[in-house]
Amino acid sequence: MPSSRLSQPRTLDDMLLYQLWQVHAAARRPVVRLCEAEFGITRREWRMLAQLGRGEGLASSALAERAALDRAQTSRAVGALVRKGLVSRTPRRGDRREVQLTLTPAGRALYDALLPRVAAINRELLAVLSETEVQTLDALLQRLRAQAEGIASRDEAQISRQKAPVR
Repeated sequence: MPSSRLSQPRTLDDMLLYQLWQVHAAARRPVVRLCEAEFGITRREWRMLAQLGRGEGLASSALAERAALDRAQTSRAVGALVRKGLVSRTPRRGDRREVQLTLTPAGRALYDALLPRVAAINRELLAVLSETEVQTLDALLQRLRAQAEGIASRDEAQISRQKAPVR
């Protein structure tokens, strides 16, 4: 059987990461328009609200990890959400340097209004696939994510070993 262009890429267009990025770039446009035009928040702020909406009381570092953003990006987005009255910061007992982030009632209301709209965009995107194809895609994405995390961990370990001082 001949190799697929994804497994033997010859151009950028043949690469899995580029294909996934193209799907992401096209699919996020309606989400961005929805967030910005109707709800007055950025896509990054939506990502923060969505993560806080699924589990309250996160530290900023945990939120950054869940949202796959660096701490500086997370800090800026959280600051904007606090200024907009959508997120509150509460110092943790015993360590006032660390804060717990939670949705305010206004933040919860925005989350509750926006999540079904974004979910509808998600359903519309998947509408071109059968239920079996959606289940297969889900399983394949989970496997690809695990593989990508393994590659990243391996590379991070390799870099750490290279940076270790020689004695």
